[in-house]
Amino acid sequence: QVQLVESGGGLVQAGGSLRLSCAASGFIFSPNDMGWYRQAPGKQRELVAEITSNGSTNYADSVKGRFTVSRDNAKKMVYLQMNSLKPEDTGRYYCNVNLKYRGGFWGQGTQVTVSS
Repeated sequence: QVQLVESGGGLVQAGGSLRLSCAASGFIFSPNDMGWYRQAPGKQRELVAEITSNGSTNYADSVKGRFTVSRDNAKKMVYLQMNSLKPEDTGRYYCNVNLKYRGGFWGQGTQVTVSS
């Protein structure tokens, strides 16, 4: 079955950095686009960054220049490097894949808390 397992969250001071990881299994990884989303308390889940199968990237305006998404197809991993973190980056971060014919899948998420 499809599994996405996020890790790397934690508590960090404003201005600090974290690197999130997402381990994927149960599907053919390399041809699929992957995304990172986040959800803050009381808010809707929003797209943070995405990376296509050929390595093209797209970012939410709020994180451009601070976050970098990458992937390692051999390891079936997706990463989100987060620098210059702000309190408004606080939330639960989720890894996502949308598979043709199988639908969308989410991990359990990893909590990121940025203190001011």
